Amino acid sequence: MGEMLDLIKKRRSIRRYTDEPVSDEAIRTMLEAAMAAPSADNLQPWEFVVVRDAGLRRQLAQTHPWSRMCAGAPVVFVVCGHESRSSHWVEDTSAATENLLLAAAGLDLGAVWVGVYPDRGAEAHVRKVLGIPEGLRVLCLVPVGHPAESKPPRTQYDPRKVHYDGY
Repeated sequence: MGEMLDLIKKRRSIRRYTDEPVSDEAIRTMLEAAMAAPSADNLQPWEFVVVRDAGLRRQLAQTHPWSRMCAGAPVVFVVCGHESRSSHWVEDTSAATENLLLAAAGLDLGAVWVGVYPDRGAEAHVRKVLGIPEGLRVLCLVPVGHPAESKPPRTQYDPRKVHYDGY
């Protein structure tokens, strides 16, 4: 259990990356971790677009002011969910995204969750850039790369936010 908690504490939002590419093996490992996430009724409503093309990454960086780091990441995962397949697509794809982020940390890669949903304008931009079909919702972007910044592990545990047997 200690190793898992250490990994969770190690996972930080990393927004600056080196130019070193992310290997195919690392990408597959992160996708395997993402797809190992739990989902309501095991419907697994997720799909992932893996973006390596620099021009597309630059366009994704224009999604909104908080997506600029996509241009500098060697790879960007676009996490999508089938709204018609599951009424819990947001929860399911969020669990998959967290698994992806933890796998990145375990591979000593840096990553950050860049929210897209529920901003319809941001979602339309990503959909247009990548040709994502209607009915497939865009939850978030996850730029990933070898970190060009370092952040220490941390816990955000706050006992004031814990309530037992009622509020």
